[in-house]
Amino acid sequence: MTTQGNGEAPRVLLSLEEARDLLLRSLATDIKDNGVLDAMRRVPRERFVEPDLRPHAYSDRPLPIGFGQTISQPRMVALMLQELALKGEEKVLDLGSGSGYQTALLAELAKEVVAVELIPELVDRSRRVLLELGYKNFIVHQAGEDLGWPASAPYDAIVVAAAAPRIPMSLIDQLAEGGRMVIPVGGRGRQELMLVEQTREGVRVSRRGGCGFVPLIGKEAFGRSDILGR
Repeated sequence: MTTQGNGEAPRVLLSLEEARDLLLRSLATDIKDNGVLDAMRRVPRERFVEPDLRPHAYSDRPLPIGFGQTISQPRMVALMLQELALKGEEKVLDLGSGSGYQTALLAELAKEVVAVELIPELVDRSRRVLLELGYKNFIVHQAGEDLGWPASAPYDAIVVAAAAPRIPMSLIDQLAEGGRMVIPVGGRGRQELMLVEQTREGVRVSRRGGCGFVPLIGKEAFGRSDILGR
């Protein structure tokens, strides 16, 4: 830890390790799943952001990753993963995988991760970083016409890092019995985080608080014309 200043109050400069520890102590007030916190301690978030933003990698806020996309706020990522209640033997769908950071966390928490991303450059970049970090229990697909990745369904858990105007039935259909899905639902500004549970008696939906995500593109979601305002 160092300080600097020019006659002003000294400014504390934290190392990445110190910043990560500070973030995790803050997250622990809301996150009670130690597995999620341990995974966030192991995965280097700085590897998933642009080099000039790496000093801010452990700020509790979203950061741009190019192409109009962001890496989500750590607290929101942790809350979503906590809602999945993973035990380590699950197959998980990571929809809207972006930088690959959440994919890496899921690779720490689950047996198999199927990630799907719309933007080809992010598919290539995230795949490269994940392999460089030594992960082997994942695959990153370029998004197709259908939401998710039906060919590998059913999934024990689904996490969606982009907002849909309503809960897509196609994703519910990809959820195994007893499975859980976390998805932001609402308009292009603010949404409500929803927990969807596939039970023997049917689908159960509960609200988990407000959030703000980029739009999900595809069938049962937003179209490109919706995003471009045309």
